[in-house]
Amino acid sequence: METRELAGAAIAFDEDGHMANRQEWNENVALALAKEEGIDELNDRHWIVLNFMRKVFDEMGDAPSIRKLTKESGVNTKELYQLFPKGPAKKAAKIAGLPKPKGCI
Repeated sequence: METRELAGAAIAFDEDGHMANRQEWNENVALALAKEEGIDELNDRHWIVLNFMRKVFDEMGDAPSIRKLTKESGVNTKELYQLFPKGPAKKAAKIAGLPKPKGCI
């Protein structure tokens, strides 16, 4: 486990680079994680996905799949890939402070 300074706090990350304790997540942490992932700004559409992922995780104990994201979040597949290029479910989960989704490689 690695600990890094992010958004003014020492945050632990697991071996996949995801936050070890999702309770340490906040919007400033999300913005810093997004920058690390090459996303300079988070717009309203990003926040819809991030908040949906956190809600599903709270209810089900795992981040949603891309299929569930596109069917239930209101963000279609094309837009999801535009918002979170190169692996949207994994990248969005990381920015949302969640563990890597079980279905992701």
